[in-house]
Amino acid sequence: MSAKIMGVLNVTPDSFSDGGQHFDISDAIQSAQCMIKQGADIIDIGGESTRPDADPTFLKEELARVIPVIKALAKTTDIPISIDTSKPEVMMQAVESGASMINDVCALRVNGALETASELGVDVCLMHMQGMPKSMQLRPVYDDVIEDIKYFFAGRVEACIGAGISERKLILDPGFGFGKTYEHNLKILRRFEEFKSFGLPLLAGISRKTMIGQMLGGKKVDARVTGSVVGAIMAVQNGADIVRVHDVAETKDALMVLGSVS
Repeated sequence: MSAKIMGVLNVTPDSFSDGGQHFDISDAIQSAQCMIKQGADIIDIGGESTRPDADPTFLKEELARVIPVIKALAKTTDIPISIDTSKPEVMMQAVESGASMINDVCALRVNGALETASELGVDVCLMHMQGMPKSMQLRPVYDDVIEDIKYFFAGRVEACIGAGISERKLILDPGFGFGKTYEHNLKILRRFEEFKSFGLPLLAGISRKTMIGQMLGGKKVDARVTGSVVGAIMAVQNGADIVRVHDVAETKDALMVLGSVS
């Protein structure tokens, strides 16, 4: 049983876990190189916080945060670089600078994003989110969270194919914590394998999220490492092909142990 590790690199002042830690370009590059040495298969670079209650980031500011890091990193490693953005212009400049994957919490629903992704021809991760970061956690409601997400995925896959994006380029992420209650998140993790019905790679992003803190009796972000690693392993056991994590070394060790006995 094998899964890829996507290391999180937020070049922001306000992301929920590592906000401010990699805001300096040299610090960001050093952190990315460290994650690669620890076993990261992909580095996911984001310049806009999408934590609950986050305010949008202006285009110019997001570009200034991520493009220099992508350019510098692309010169020093062959590891795939993912750009975590919903803005078409950021997607375009990021890929031109060396990124080879788009990770979009809006699943290419922003005006122009479908066409841009089609033109770029890189892999695209489509994430499910109910609402927008500023208000997504106020009162998320579903008829059936699993079936509602599957319906959303079916529509987005169809839209992507219609825009000329190859189905082979698509990855699906049910969006833990993005417009979901604690119970919704638990149900998604328990029934994660049901999303395999699309025949596409699945990404799970559980690392250090509020749901882990709730499972651990309210532990703060920096005390959620062990819980996050266990969550990642559960996701892989239930069908995840990629796990998006802050703690690369710990997750790598856990996956190696899992692989040894699977």
